[in-house]
Amino acid sequence: MVHTELPLILVVNGPNLNLLGTREPEKYGHETLADVAARVTRAAEAEGVQVEFVQSNHEGEIVEAIHSARGRASGIVLNAGAYTHTSVAIRDAVVAAQVLMVEVHITNVHAREAFRHHSYLSDVAAAVIAGAGTLGYEFALQYLARRA
Repeated sequence: MVHTELPLILVVNGPNLNLLGTREPEKYGHETLADVAARVTRAAEAEGVQVEFVQSNHEGEIVEAIHSARGRASGIVLNAGAYTHTSVAIRDAVVAAQVLMVEVHITNVHAREAFRHHSYLSDVAAAVIAGAGTLGYEFALQYLARRA
């Protein structure tokens, strides 16, 4: 029997997402990041892919996580948090990784403060999911898995 490794989807979460479930639950809900990871892991199993999760409040660590996908992952689910609106470095890392990326936002950033309306990531994303709550992670995973 030949063993073939399942395609890998990297799920990267940026600053403050470690506080999911307790940070502004009226906007972000009550699910923790661990709850989201468990649900996405179940969805990955159903889609026949594996997932790896990274969360960091530090821009450089996010850049390094994205770099780690190059040649290793078939896709990246990226919720860069506030770095979405400020980080050219994260955008450049996505381009350098040469891996399909889906940008995810739990809230509808276009219905929020004006500074959240601009993304440095959207133009290099294969898809953008905003405002679907934490279900957006599952949608992104399904999209990438079906393109793997």
